[in-house]
Amino acid sequence: METVNLLTIISIAFLGSFGHCIGMCGGIVLAYSTIKIDPASSKISKSAAHLLYSFGRVTTYSILGAIFGTLGSVVQFSNTSRGVVLVVVGLAMILAGLSLMGKLKFLTLLEHSFASSTFYKKIFKKILNSKSNASFFTLGMLNGLLPCGFVYFFAITAAGTGDPIYGALVMAIFGVSTIPAMFGVGFLASLASATSFRNMMMSLSAIAVLLYGAFTIYHGYGFLNAP
Repeated sequence: METVNLLTIISIAFLGSFGHCIGMCGGIVLAYSTIKIDPASSKISKSAAHLLYSFGRVTTYSILGAIFGTLGSVVQFSNTSRGVVLVVVGLAMILAGLSLMGKLKFLTLLEHSFASSTFYKKIFKKILNSKSNASFFTLGMLNGLLPCGFVYFFAITAAGTGDPIYGALVMAIFGVSTIPAMFGVGFLASLASATSFRNMMMSLSAIAVLLYGAFTIYHGYGFLNAP
């Protein structure tokens, strides 16, 4: 995987985590921080809990990345088909960027959450009430399955790699890049409500997504132009 792609993925995920991810998952972090973590516990203990939660998310994302990377490899039989996939991925990225800017409801339409279902509520409540260290990791894995437009964006990117290993790497990098923001929410609840800061980071991530989408389309055109 090219260095420019890795840096772009890290930039988009890091910037977007302070906007989209805090808005989507900040409530879950605040919930388990209040219910599961003893206020009197040490900073090391609290940090371990937040990191276990984040590593749980990264694990789920990596598995999803491997799955989508495998699906992408099935589609890419030739340079022509690979070019078509990359162009479609690029267009989806542009739609995602415009959605982050508030110009479209592309991501909103994708985010049909099943969090209100009885099944999810039952599992979530059971894990939330558990005090074991493993429960933080499990909660993170469960959180990684929540419908999220930003996750879909990186899943599409993973499919565009056409390789399960690279697909897993894309999603793992995405997950790791969101840890600073989610870790910060656990210690600084004000991050979740700092609207102006979140909007600024959201705008920056939207621009990055648009640029990366255009680059991906250009990359796909190269395959189509020389099949």
